[in-house]
Amino acid sequence: MVRIVRCLMACERNQDVASFVCNGKKIVGVALNYMCAVKARNVPVPTVPLVFLKPTTSYLTEGHPILLPRVFSKVAYEVELGVVIGKRCKNVPKTDAMKYVGGYCLALDLTAQCNLGVARSSGGPWTLGKGFDTSTPVSRFIPYDDVDDPHTLPLWLRVNGELKQNGCTGDLIFKIPDIISYVSKYMTLEPYDLILTGTPHGSEPFKAGDIIECGMGDLAKIKFNVQNE
Repeated sequence: MVRIVRCLMACERNQDVASFVCNGKKIVGVALNYMCAVKARNVPVPTVPLVFLKPTTSYLTEGHPILLPRVFSKVAYEVELGVVIGKRCKNVPKTDAMKYVGGYCLALDLTAQCNLGVARSSGGPWTLGKGFDTSTPVSRFIPYDDVDDPHTLPLWLRVNGELKQNGCTGDLIFKIPDIISYVSKYMTLEPYDLILTGTPHGSEPFKAGDIIECGMGDLAKIKFNVQNE
């Protein structure tokens, strides 16, 4: 309840894309979008973005713990570049796609690998394994003009001080214009919506008591304690 009240107060002060956590209607994720991850898993390179949705109730901001649901036995971290949509868009060509970006954030796409393993084997949906509460920790909003090139950003993640993920957005298979153009063919993207662009190789499970830190160049750094629900 305290988190909701703080969020509403922040949004009242800042009615622009910086308030994406409060005002966003959807989170669009892209799976298997780093070449290093494809090579490590020895799987075919996707020919189109592999898209899934997460509810906005999964957002988490600094100062609040990641809560591991009791129903899951294996939850993994995934550090990612988040893209915040700034203008409503539909059927956008790649050449115009960046015009609809309002800014960025650093994000974690927490994934219940135990649930996704079952879903994949049975052809079921990923919703529960991707969309549980606190599964989308995010940084502050980063204005568009603060990022010279979003496709050259280093990403890193540490657990209890140990480096676990170390990559660069230059390794993305589908770049930001590719993703916006593709998704907007099927669904309208609206201001405050967030796109999670994928994670480098190195995603592994974590547990209660861990401290997760991650960063994106000099632009953002976030830190979260992990607790059982």
